[in-house]
Amino acid sequence: MSDFIATHAIDLFSFVLSVAAIFVYQVYLRWRTHRDPASSAQDIMLVAREAWVDSVMRERRDILAVQTLRNSTMAASFMASTAILLIIGVLTLSAQGDRLSGTWHALNFLGRVSAEMWLFKLLVILLDLLLVFFAFSMSVRLFHHIGYLINVPLDPPLERTQTRHVTAQMNRAGVFYRIGMRAYYFTVPLLFWLMGPLFLLGATVLLIFFLYHLDRAPQSDADLLG
Repeated sequence: MSDFIATHAIDLFSFVLSVAAIFVYQVYLRWRTHRDPASSAQDIMLVAREAWVDSVMRERRDILAVQTLRNSTMAASFMASTAILLIIGVLTLSAQGDRLSGTWHALNFLGRVSAEMWLFKLLVILLDLLLVFFAFSMSVRLFHHIGYLINVPLDPPLERTQTRHVTAQMNRAGVFYRIGMRAYYFTVPLLFWLMGPLFLLGATVLLIFFLYHLDRAPQSDADLLG
């Protein structure tokens, strides 16, 4: 194990640096949202889900609820199914490490080329895709339960508790959906890692730049048009 770490120190350090950069960005995003909730697209979606649940349950808009939940369930199911296909692809690549590792490392200027490192990289990608599958599966599960909860008639003494419970379940489903998408996004730097540590770091920087603009709530008409 120590020989593996010493031999591939640059690759491993690049991977740790990439994960640390993503983690620091998430901490920054949480701090920015706590300081100014209106600056976060995620916080706006939390408020929108609460308003949607309250409107659907109070006005008995059952058809709208079914259609919206169906669309969300289908989207999460598609993402989970795609993750399974990608997992099968990664397992296929793992059986061809001796033949493909040299080809993928043709532009590798720093890392060491070896079948062991190739398999380690594929294992990391595999774990990331398993997280994708789990997150979207949990999202499908929650959307399925919400389909029953949201159509239950409101009981006047408990209607506020009912809407809060359904809203909490909707937000939990949204959190799992977001985790699945973030894990999907992170597969891009991991795939570039197959070509070398410099590509991993460069793709991570571009991913953080993309996520920063994705997570920022529009502040003006110009932002909305952009």
